[in-house]
Amino acid sequence: MEASSSYHTLIDQRYRQYYEAERGGHGQGKFMHGKDGQDLFIQVPCGTMVIDEVSESVLADLTQEGQRVLVARGGRGGRGNAHFATPSRRVPRVAEKGEKGESRALLLELKIIAEVGLVGLPNSGKSTLLAAITSARPKIDSYPFTTLTPNLGVVWLNNSRCQYLVVADIPGLIEGAASGAGLGNQFLRHIERTRLLVEVVDVSKEAAHDPIKAYQILRGELSSYNPQLVERPHMIAANKIDLSCDRLALARLRDFCRKEEIPLFFISALRRDGLEPLLSYLTSMLQCQLQKGPVHEGRKST
Repeated sequence: MEASSSYHTLIDQRYRQYYEAERGGHGQGKFMHGKDGQDLFIQVPCGTMVIDEVSESVLADLTQEGQRVLVARGGRGGRGNAHFATPSRRVPRVAEKGEKGESRALLLELKIIAEVGLVGLPNSGKSTLLAAITSARPKIDSYPFTTLTPNLGVVWLNNSRCQYLVVADIPGLIEGAASGAGLGNQFLRHIERTRLLVEVVDVSKEAAHDPIKAYQILRGELSSYNPQLVERPHMIAANKIDLSCDRLALARLRDFCRKEEIPLFFISALRRDGLEPLLSYLTSMLQCQLQKGPVHEGRKST
């Protein structure tokens, strides 16, 4: 298997689930070996985990372009009759059959590779925020679970086309998501590779939860799914300040973030208010983590 940036989904493997490499050729006269069969390369998106279905062991985590893993070996060819010739038996009528190649059942799991993950309760405005800071155009509406699949967007840094960061927006989380409730943990895996989490909280009076309660629900679900997620650098984007808000609730949220030392940004993704400080902070935080691997380098125009 080989990781390729030309692929973005596992749809090919969904509709073609059986692969077989080319057979080798038969031996020929004049002591000629049969030709080897051609290697079969199965190309998958970068971010694909290859898991053995029987042992459930991870064979490879293909995260980089061109990265390969050997998942099944071809069988060794048999020896022809010339190998068994002796002075008394010049033309033996015996030969070895070639060995069968390996057969293996695999599970493929795609985890999106992104620097920033947007998480929040349903209808908190994550998709609107993604559309506001990138050129992505996710489906946006006023009802919960508008986002049914993860969306990706690119934020260009320093007003150039040389450096960029990838932002992932996953479907809204509800209480019990780590156990499969709502759209559940099938999408939580997509933020496991992110370096920084932006927790989008609806601070309008129409929100289903108090802002602090919404934040605590998010942190609880992330911790239940993978405790390492709550150790990642994170921040709160208090969204929908353009709507009617409870000033006391906003004050409590501000005091809570100051006490817990959580970066807080009040924004309106719809009106694009407060986005510049948010993006500036994201950029500085990611630049501080360059020792863990730089942000993507884009192709320079020629």
